[in-house]
Amino acid sequence: MQDSLAFTMLVLGRLLLGGLFVAGGIHHFFVIVPISDAIEARGVPFAKWVLISASLFQIAAGLLLMLGLYVAPAAFGLIIFTLAASVMLLNFWDMQETARDGAINSWKSNMAIIGGLLIAAAGAM
Repeated sequence: MQDSLAFTMLVLGRLLLGGLFVAGGIHHFFVIVPISDAIEARGVPFAKWVLISASLFQIAAGLLLMLGLYVAPAAFGLIIFTLAASVMLLNFWDMQETARDGAINSWKSNMAIIGGLLIAAAGAM
């Protein structure tokens, strides 16, 4: 009984975690201009293509996670993606007041998501 509960929790966790990335990647296609402008402002060349490529990766890796396929590589790829996106878009060190507070809170959330991805990867090894 306990094994089936643990398996159910693992599958549900992967669905939720992967779904977060799939939904986020899809959302990016509706806000390409402001996000690519923010990426370009950070000095990244070809910002629009970087955004599109990263969003497609985010969707694909999230789907792999949800389907339980290549879970560890997908999770590690999403960890790198999350760290890169955090550095590029949540530069709290350059912000002040409420913008800084919001960016710091987003960093904290992203670190928790990375923790979930590490757990998902470990469960698949």
